[in-house]
Amino acid sequence: MSPSGARTPPEHWRYARHLEALAATPGAHAEAEADTVAAVLRDPDRVMAESAVVTHLDRRAAGLLTDDGFTAWAGAISGVLAGRAFPERRLREWSLLKAVTRGEPWSAAELAGASDWCQRTAVRLLASCEALELLAAGARTGRVRYAAAERLRRRAVDPRIRVTPGTGGLGLPR
Repeated sequence: MSPSGARTPPEHWRYARHLEALAATPGAHAEAEADTVAAVLRDPDRVMAESAVVTHLDRRAAGLLTDDGFTAWAGAISGVLAGRAFPERRLREWSLLKAVTRGEPWSAAELAGASDWCQRTAVRLLASCEALELLAAGARTGRVRYAAAERLRRRAVDPRIRVTPGTGGLGLPR
């Protein structure tokens, strides 16, 4: 029973506990975090466990996007995601977003073929003119195409929005 007296399904409680355990893992220790991710993935409810892990990946990757520790973190985490298609894909897509953000080599085909979630996140976070132009011209959904085109149009109006050809960056006001 929950404190309010309403019955809460056990998977909801486990999901919340998994998120708490993942959030409590020291950020500087990628191996310890990978161990906690592996423990969560051993939960008998595979869908719920993967959902908790992906929620954690989203939170951690967003915080590490411009951090030099992203690559080591992603390497440690990827080892425990083997055989889990959804979390593996999400980590790959965060790695793609990191590459575009940091001006590292990235594949236009990979971004064009990325999930709707990845393309929406790219439009929201990225400042790469090349990436935004690609998404404005050929994203999977009209919503993303419109948002990317809007970001490109706004750069001329608001100089605080950094959208520079051929570079990465988060596109946030200085």
